[in-house]
Amino acid sequence: MTSDRVLAPEQPTDGSKLKGPASYFPSIERTYGKPIQEWLDLAAAELSAHPHMQVVSVLKSEHGLGHGHANAIVAYVKAALANP
Repeated sequence: MTSDRVLAPEQPTDGSKLKGPASYFPSIERTYGKPIQEWLDLAAAELSAHPHMQVVSVLKSEHGLGHGHANAIVAYVKAALANP
């Protein structure tokens, strides 16, 4: 795991919903049966050595994620790492 860990966002308690790529996170957890933090950690580790679309391809081919879900994870991690 990389030292640049991106933490999963907290679910809003005021009834609002997450926005942007994070809006996919509840569906990703339900669909693939793993906490979003595991996917974020995996993407962060892969982004340390590979470009965005290559990490998306790894999530799709090696972990069975759909393109939209994989792209949402990578986009969220990439944005968080760019704005610490």
